[in-house]
Amino acid sequence: MQGKTFATGVLVAVAAAMTACAAPQAATTTPTPLAETSGLAPATTETTPTSTAPPPPPSPPCAVTTGACASLSLRLAWLLKDGVVVRGPVAMEPGDASQPTPVGSFKVAWKDKVHTSSEYGDPMPNSVFFAAGGIAFHAGPLDKPSHGCIHLADADSEVFFAGLPVGASVEVKA
Repeated sequence: MQGKTFATGVLVAVAAAMTACAAPQAATTTPTPLAETSGLAPATTETTPTSTAPPPPPSPPCAVTTGACASLSLRLAWLLKDGVVVRGPVAMEPGDASQPTPVGSFKVAWKDKVHTSSEYGDPMPNSVFFAAGGIAFHAGPLDKPSHGCIHLADADSEVFFAGLPVGASVEVKA
């Protein structure tokens, strides 16, 4: 009988061992990160903002509330009505040191939709003349200095032409 008891005891032990292997066990150890076992530096996670709002456009640096404002240093222009910017800031190209754009406060003297410079023979579409010597806002290249005028992109020059009546205020800041 002792042999049977021994055999039964062995079977119970084997069954218990098999059951123990099959039963899920709670983890009692924390896995070691790969970096610690491989000698590699731990991975870092950089957080980048998912959406960043662009900075607000610069405000007009002029006192004009209805008319046009131009900043030579910023190379930007604004069209305003009742203190509200209706166009701008828009890119512009002033004159260079040899033929500077005048700084100051002016009034629109006259306008010409299809103008050609009598002095240089250059086309000056959408001209809004505001200073002595034929100085105007008009369509022109934004990568080439004017002869003292303020070049605007074609679409911007059309809006300035339509929005600046004779007598409108223009302020040009350094």
